[in-house]
Amino acid sequence: MAELRTEQEKADAARPIGVFDSGVGGLTVVRALMERLPFEEILYFGDTARVPYGVKSVETITGYARQITEFLLGRKVKLLIIACNTMAAVARPAVAERSAVPVLDVIDAGARAAVNATRSKTIGVIGTPATINSNAYARAIHGHDREVRVYSQACPLLVPLVEEGWFDHPVTRLTVREYLKPVLAQGVDTLVLGCTHYPLLKPLLQEEAGAGIALIDSAEAMAGITADLLASSGLATPRRAAPGYRFFVTDVPYRFQTIGEQILGRTLPGVEIVRW
Repeated sequence: MAELRTEQEKADAARPIGVFDSGVGGLTVVRALMERLPFEEILYFGDTARVPYGVKSVETITGYARQITEFLLGRKVKLLIIACNTMAAVARPAVAERSAVPVLDVIDAGARAAVNATRSKTIGVIGTPATINSNAYARAIHGHDREVRVYSQACPLLVPLVEEGWFDHPVTRLTVREYLKPVLAQGVDTLVLGCTHYPLLKPLLQEEAGAGIALIDSAEAMAGITADLLASSGLATPRRAAPGYRFFVTDVPYRFQTIGEQILGRTLPGVEIVRW
């Protein structure tokens, strides 16, 4: 890390990273960040009162994204990570327009990883209806390699099943099987989990897709991209002590905490309810 030159630069670098999602799914990104950047403070916002986002209109999703952006910027974050694929797909420009700090999103991270992983240049993408209808993944993938063929499938039932904690339920398995059929029929060798809720179903998805299909978890790619950005911009924290983590939700904090601890593999202290 480059030597920080002033007290102001040190103060800026010590500020937290802001991560937001429609519910618990973005905690998969938080987990990856905790592992890759163990000294960085993180503020997480899960809009649990209004999940799922993927079946809502572009205007509604954009309005929610702006509201959450203002909330996190008001808490002096140094970086915003849109951990919700749906918000990244339809509302990233609105977030960037309001933000004076860098903005990263999981779609570009997942697209890069998928292009690097595919051998046959045939990639499948599963996501919410809003994400799939936006065509954001196909555009991002083609931005890295125009020769790749992309086959997309909307999976509107998966987010509610994950929010329910049904990670390996017979209903979830049957639902996944039906959603994957048309994508697998195209002969894809790589499958992008185009929603941060979906990595919670990774074992089930791998079983149903088959061992020969590479699953792309954008949360893992996001952590690497974040580390690179912080290092190159002089924003990596100078702290070498255990960081603080804060978690904000808009409803049902107990349920969030139970599933959140399962995702993170650690105690989830300090969950706070936000009332708009």
